[in-house]
Amino acid sequence: MTESILNGKRILVVDDEPDVLNVLEEEILGAAPKCKVEKANTYEKAAQKLESQTYDVVILDIMGVRGFDLLKLAVSRNFRVAMLTAHALNPEALKRSFEMKARAYLPKEKLGEIVPFLEDVLKYEYLPGWKRLLEKLQGFFDSKFESDWEKKTGLMWQEWHKWE
Repeated sequence: MTESILNGKRILVVDDEPDVLNVLEEEILGAAPKCKVEKANTYEKAAQKLESQTYDVVILDIMGVRGFDLLKLAVSRNFRVAMLTAHALNPEALKRSFEMKARAYLPKEKLGEIVPFLEDVLKYEYLPGWKRLLEKLQGFFDSKFESDWEKKTGLMWQEWHKWE
């Protein structure tokens, strides 16, 4: 098994659910024991950390901690952000995450697979990273969203090669 590129990185995890914070920490440290994981469970704590620290990756819950407000702050500091959601799992939140320059949009149902997604957030630039994410999760999103979600959101990712 190759060593995770998350080793030696600093990751901030923000969610209002303690069990989600713990699962994320366990998953990340299980694959990358040399990774530094910090947690915040409120908007205020997260904003303070984002304003005063530096992170290689930030994971933000969308709903309980004003995730889109935190996304704006994190992106303004040039942090790579993965949005995480259960309640806001819809094409509109996916599109908003993309437009606000998050690097990933992950359903909480995929927590057990978080490490490869976070590694991709570090490995790939913006459009190639989103394309890889949508390739991996197309079947999942197709099963959760309306059949024409890509067209409705304008995220026609199969055509992005034209811009690369």
